[in-house]
Amino acid sequence: MVADAAWFVVGLGTLVAGAEVMVRGATEIAARLGISAIVVGLTVVSVGTSMPELAIGVVSAAEGNGAMAVGNVAGANVINLMLVLGLSALILPLAIEMRTLRSELPVMAGVAVLLWVLAADGMLSRADGLILVTGAVLYTYSVVRSARRERGSAAVEFVHTYPTAGTDGRRTALHVGMTVGGIAVIVLGAQWLVDGAVGLARAFSVSDALIGLTVVALGTTAPELVTTVVSTFRRQRDVAVGNLLGSSAYNILLILGVTSLVPAHGIALPRELVRIDIPIMMAATLACIPIFISGRRVGRVEGGCMVAAYVGFLVFLLATQT
Repeated sequence: MVADAAWFVVGLGTLVAGAEVMVRGATEIAARLGISAIVVGLTVVSVGTSMPELAIGVVSAAEGNGAMAVGNVAGANVINLMLVLGLSALILPLAIEMRTLRSELPVMAGVAVLLWVLAADGMLSRADGLILVTGAVLYTYSVVRSARRERGSAAVEFVHTYPTAGTDGRRTALHVGMTVGGIAVIVLGAQWLVDGAVGLARAFSVSDALIGLTVVALGTTAPELVTTVVSTFRRQRDVAVGNLLGSSAYNILLILGVTSLVPAHGIALPRELVRIDIPIMMAATLACIPIFISGRRVGRVEGGCMVAAYVGFLVFLLATQT
């Protein structure tokens, strides 16, 4: 138990360090390429911080336990949209850009509903996985295309923000290295954190189902939590909101899409996953719509309600699955 606790602490510390390095590198790359911070948050940062979920999904599907991956993604998205976003808003109210309301918010809601529809028959087949992966490709293309359209205005903003910065290729290479290295450290830290947390959970005789929905989900979303909180403290709130929305969409489209392609006969889903966990994830996603639209900001009151909703989710799991 002592060793598990040590791995948990070391993993968390590694995550904090990796998130700080990645946020610095990614935002500098965005500015130098003339791409807004929210676009980087929706692509590089989001995919990078979703790597733990991808690793768990592929491994569990290959071992015949793909349902654990689906439960992990459902739990992770609830954490992203309720706990992480709520905590960030409690630290500093988050302004919502019109671009987010027009594009990212509808995509996030549509993807959640798509998963609910595909999972309604109790199975995620390879055909379903192909649909999800195709959606991930189209979503990424849409973000990149949007980035190209706003390249000019973002470059002007960069000149005003970083008046002494040049186009030194060595500094650009450094920032690319910081971003890639930060993502690698985050994935490593998440692995240590999850290993330690699962060991602690088993030591206290907690069920595997509850581990997947809580401890593993919390561990795999730790990169999003740390990255978003660091971005908020650094007042890079575009990265914070973009990372959460992008990660939630990629978790379903990319992670579950790839995971569903691994087993030959798809992933059979337990009844409680179809009837309870996925609908709760969809409800958490749809609940963001009125919160985002009202005043185009997530204030401390809304943030507090989100955190309280996640606590209620945990209480529900503990009451029904222990």
